[in-house]
Amino acid sequence: MIVQENLNVMLTFITPGIIQMLMNNRDITSEAASMLLYNSKLYRLLEDESTKLWHLSYPILYDMLEEELTTGEITFPEEQ
Repeated sequence: MIVQENLNVMLTFITPGIIQMLMNNRDITSEAASMLLYNSKLYRLLEDESTKLWHLSYPILYDMLEEELTTGEITFPEEQ
């Protein structure tokens, strides 16, 4: 079971993949990619254990972030 205290550990495994995808797809530095992620609404939601976003893969989270950066909206994927 993931609790809020353990979420920070999970984030250390999730965020590098999202940052790398931002760097590759937007041709930006790691610093710029980190700023985009850490200043996003998606990241604030990801930090909140109750959203359960931590269970999504980083490519899905990246797509959600790109949507936020492009439209200002976030669409949550439906459970399969």
